Amino acid sequence: MNGLHPPPDLANESNHGDGFIRTYKAWKGSNVFVLGGRLIFGPDMRSLFFTIFLIAAPVAVFCVFVARKLMDDFPHHLGISIMAVVVALTLCDIILLLLTSGRDPGIIPRNSHPPEPEGYEGITEVQPGQTPPLRLPHTKDVVVNGISVKIKYCDTCILYRPPRCSHCSICNNCVDRFDHHCPWVGQCIGLRNYRFFFLFVFFATLLCLYVHGFCWVYIRRIMDGEETTIWKAMTKTPASIVLLIYTFISVWFVGGLTVFHLYLISTNQSTYENFRYRYDRRENPYNKGVIENFMEIFCTSVPPSKTNFRANIPKEPAISPRTVSGGFISPNRGKAIGDIEMRRKPVWDEALGEIGDYEGRLIGDSMDKDSRLPDVSPDLSRILPPENTEGRGVMHHPRCSSWGRNSERWEISPEILPSSRIGESKRMNGRNNVESTNGNQQFETNH
Repeated sequence: MNGLHPPPDLANESNHGDGFIRTYKAWKGSNVFVLGGRLIFGPDMRSLFFTIFLIAAPVAVFCVFVARKLMDDFPHHLGISIMAVVVALTLCDIILLLLTSGRDPGIIPRNSHPPEPEGYEGITEVQPGQTPPLRLPHTKDVVVNGISVKIKYCDTCILYRPPRCSHCSICNNCVDRFDHHCPWVGQCIGLRNYRFFFLFVFFATLLCLYVHGFCWVYIRRIMDGEETTIWKAMTKTPASIVLLIYTFISVWFVGGLTVFHLYLISTNQSTYENFRYRYDRRENPYNKGVIENFMEIFCTSVPPSKTNFRANIPKEPAISPRTVSGGFISPNRGKAIGDIEMRRKPVWDEALGEIGDYEGRLIGDSMDKDSRLPDVSPDLSRILPPENTEGRGVMHHPRCSSWGRNSERWEISPEILPSSRIGESKRMNGRNNVESTNGNQQFETNH
């Protein structure tokens, strides 16, 4: 029996175009790309707009209700500088925020093949997505500045992570010198954007202190101009009260982060390493001294990205669906690989189990229906073929066409014959009982 051929569009899905695709379109991480792959954000990039609002909204209130009034109370050039400085701090902070959020934090490209185990000299080829014949060790020891450091194998990226590298579960990427994933900027903080992240937090601290300080200056000017108490002066400028409370709360957050990261930079640690390894209890292999640690962060060039997201790469070849009797089955390779990358169990076994359950239900339903056939047929023996008779027969069921199949010939399964005879004997006994009852009633009537 000839199988049905799959639709040509499905079989040749990957053959459209010139066979190449941009790297960012085939990227397996959870990142969001903008401007044709020129900007790369995390999956939670919408929080970036909320962060910009938290910066710009209070500055706008300060400019309208505080700085504009101070421009009249101070000499001309000094009054304008108050407004200019707050605008400059705000623009710098937002630019640093975008530089932190919209660039590659130091993503390690994924491997298409797993690495060969050390000491393995086999000739077996390993296909993409397959594991080598030998089991890879979960960790390896490498020496960094004379100190042994363990590196781990990443099952998702199919590589041994370099020292100071970790896999971000939110972005689904291995990031070099991983610090943390910041929800306020919607991006991982790593080797290539840590400098901009620290400067963003530092300028946010300066901005909070600047707005908070000049709000008190404005309240003091009201007190001196109207010779009133501080409480009455504050009631005359409710915007200043709101800004004082807002900046007081914010400065504890961004100021605390600034102090904490100054400590991390001075000891050459990342946030992940500080909470995970606790280098204060053992020797830090990356500490070069306070001055050199600061020089490494602020006075070195940013390393280039290890992935060109705008480069053209060949499309992954599609696996042609294999034909079976009555139709075609797609190998579902993409979903299985996606499940492995997201650390979920592959669905091949589940799919086969569902197919098996479905066929089992069909066979069970057919068996139930056929087991009740003797009760429906008045005389099954008259329609059953004689024994040792071959032929297609009337008992052939389209869903259970494999019963008694032998060399494309069909027979009644011997398991059905006993049940049919039992049903026939029951009907014959019931018929005899009815006839005897009618005979007794006629005999009593005659007498």
